[in-house]
Amino acid sequence: MGRGGIARVAEATGMSRSTVQKAVGELDEGLEVSDRVRRPGGGRRSIRQTNPRLVKDLEALVEPATRGDPESPLRWTSKSTRQLAAALAEKGHDISHSTVADILHELGYNLQANVKSRELSSHPDRDAQFRYLTDQVQEHMARKQPVISVDTKKKELVGDYKNAGREWEKKGQPVKVNIYDFVDPERGKAIPYGVYDVASNAGWVSVGTDHDTASFAVETIRRWWLEVGRRAYPKAKKLLISADGGGSNGYRTRLWKVELARLAAETGLSITVCHLPPGTSKWNKIEHRMFSHISMNWRGRPLTSHEVVVELIGATTTRTGLKVRAQLDTNKYPTDIKVTDEEIAAVPLRKHDFHGEWNYTIHKPRASRNRLSK
Repeated sequence: MGRGGIARVAEATGMSRSTVQKAVGELDEGLEVSDRVRRPGGGRRSIRQTNPRLVKDLEALVEPATRGDPESPLRWTSKSTRQLAAALAEKGHDISHSTVADILHELGYNLQANVKSRELSSHPDRDAQFRYLTDQVQEHMARKQPVISVDTKKKELVGDYKNAGREWEKKGQPVKVNIYDFVDPERGKAIPYGVYDVASNAGWVSVGTDHDTASFAVETIRRWWLEVGRRAYPKAKKLLISADGGGSNGYRTRLWKVELARLAAETGLSITVCHLPPGTSKWNKIEHRMFSHISMNWRGRPLTSHEVVVELIGATTTRTGLKVRAQLDTNKYPTDIKVTDEEIAAVPLRKHDFHGEWNYTIHKPRASRNRLSK
């Protein structure tokens, strides 16, 4: 720009003449233009550089169980950035909670929740049992025989209680529910027991109001057969049930086997049960093919009555074609029923050669007639 150019640039940009003169000198020396505001290494030095002891003290506070003092004040408290900053201040570090967060991110830390990944010690025949169960399923389905997965869903409080999840509502107008989750003695709880038909991708849920017992579990299977199963499988002679190893349908539960024997006598079906090995209940097909979708369908909605529970379960569908029917079961199911040795011995049960405690077939009595299947 010639003589007076530095003054004109300084006036136009608001910078001082000395700054413009310095910039012209840098360009004359061959400095390349870049988007950087400062030269590399310019600006204030990081607190990690000026105070190297800070990082060690911070990591000792974050992980006192493995690196730091077991007597650390944060050993048994929530390690928020404000609490960490306060603890560092007691050690002589002048640092804000936001700077603590920046340093933690630089060190590779972030906020994380617990992750369910550890399994209890597995049975040595766990995988073999899954293969055996798969073979049984394929064999029954190849012969057009019904295969069902059964289980009890988590009990739900009935009333104006908070339900996990969120639902679209008018802004600023959330549904108001009770602060405390005390059981309403008049409404009680809802006990959903489900039957999932593997072949047809259809489900049945009985919503109980009393107790989750083996009698309730088998009554749910009975209702499914009478309302759905016998129509879907008019030529069925066998029924395969995949069930967890514990609970109301556990392999150690005597009443479960006695009630299944009664069902076999009523329906004329030979009932085979294959239990999932211990510690693998989450692998049951009903869990991820039906129960998970029911939970998604009623998320964010208070379950104000048993009728609401039934309606929400019955309205559950998926893109893959899942359909669920639900029914309220108000029967009483006492928990103090004892099964004698004579009663369990009378059950026409044949244990399979492979883990007979997990795999067994209850045959219909020879004198029985197929009354309910007709």
